[in-house]
Amino acid sequence: MAYREFNFDGLVGPTHHYGGLAEGNRASVGHRFQVSHPRMTALQGLEKMRVLAGMGVGQAILPPLYRPRLDLLRGAGFTGADQQMIEAAFRHSPSLLSAAFSASGMWAANAAMFAPSCDSRDGCVHITTANLISNLHRSLEAEETADLLKRIFPNFALFKHHPPLPKTVAFSDEGAANHIRFVGPEGGLGMHLFVYGKEYFGSNPVTRYPQRQTLEACQAVARLHQLPEETVVFARQSSGAIDAGVFHNDVISTGHGALFLYHAEAFADGLSVVDRLKKVFEETQHRSLCAIEINEFSLADSVQSYFFNSQIVTRSDGRLVLVAPAESEENPKVRSVIAGLVTRADAMIADVVFLNLRESMQNGGGPACLRTRVVLNEEERRAVLPQLFFSEQLFDELTSWVKSYYRESLSLPDFREPALLTEIQTALDKLTQILELGSIYSFQK
Repeated sequence: MAYREFNFDGLVGPTHHYGGLAEGNRASVGHRFQVSHPRMTALQGLEKMRVLAGMGVGQAILPPLYRPRLDLLRGAGFTGADQQMIEAAFRHSPSLLSAAFSASGMWAANAAMFAPSCDSRDGCVHITTANLISNLHRSLEAEETADLLKRIFPNFALFKHHPPLPKTVAFSDEGAANHIRFVGPEGGLGMHLFVYGKEYFGSNPVTRYPQRQTLEACQAVARLHQLPEETVVFARQSSGAIDAGVFHNDVISTGHGALFLYHAEAFADGLSVVDRLKKVFEETQHRSLCAIEINEFSLADSVQSYFFNSQIVTRSDGRLVLVAPAESEENPKVRSVIAGLVTRADAMIADVVFLNLRESMQNGGGPACLRTRVVLNEEERRAVLPQLFFSEQLFDELTSWVKSYYRESLSLPDFREPALLTEIQTALDKLTQILELGSIYSFQK
């Protein structure tokens, strides 16, 4: 049965702002409490979806989670009516208030890990929602995301939904941002690279920034998804990369099909990792993996440009396209490397598209952060809520919706405005009508 990869992009929520809540994410921290532009951010995200769909890439959307999570404030000891709690939190704990309003669910690469049915021993699509315990604002998402994914992928005979891993540092799980699936051109059984920063039951180097993903979480997901051991490779991030601001593997390496692009300093034991990947790929795919090491620019350039957070996609003619952030084009060293990838004699990448995702980028999320990849056969695709698959009509409706309901600018003091809560609920209520989702948000029940 033929399989196709779909990009499920997170739709930017109306409370998108710069809270600077993600330690180790330099763009996020660097723009802390600056003025954001939710309307522009959402429109840039929709334009990315439109461009990819226009190439013939499978494209769908994930609706935003409802924010604010005022239960966070109440659980932290704030009392009174909603607006009273917001006002008190603004005065006494602005970062906690920011966490309650965070729209970070838009970065769908962290939503969950998916394994296609052609890879799992039981022939089902496996879905494990990430627990995201490394950051307070993201840890709030797990149960909501799990419920949302069950609604989007509702046939439990085809889709096996696993709960988030136990909420302990031993199983710290950041989702698909630390995972790459490789597969040959014929499709079928794929190979999986899981990348981790630390071993809970082992020794770890001291790093300036948090080592978010654990080996134990990677191993647990591989077992839950019933992936054959001979198709799985585990690799450790280098401590130098983490300290440079590489908080996820998708900031320092990327892959698609039989192509793997990685920075020379991505892994703790880079030569061994690549050798293992090549060996496993050849054994499972019966062809060679095209692994390209990049050392022409520094770790700092990698983080600044987010080159490795580009998406590699297969367009309708079967050729590969690199979808990169505009920042990669603006960095001369990175731009030169990209040009070389397209013009080299054995080039697998046929073209490059640069996209303006500036608003998301300033909060620490590039093209690949905004999507999670889901590989489906035709039966499985038909079992997914059909109204979530991208179309020009849906693009027009959502564009009009964003322009009608999203604020042009937003900053932390704006959360004190009583009108904002009503605006958010009105916007999301309208969205559920557009997407025919029913009452999925707490305020609707």
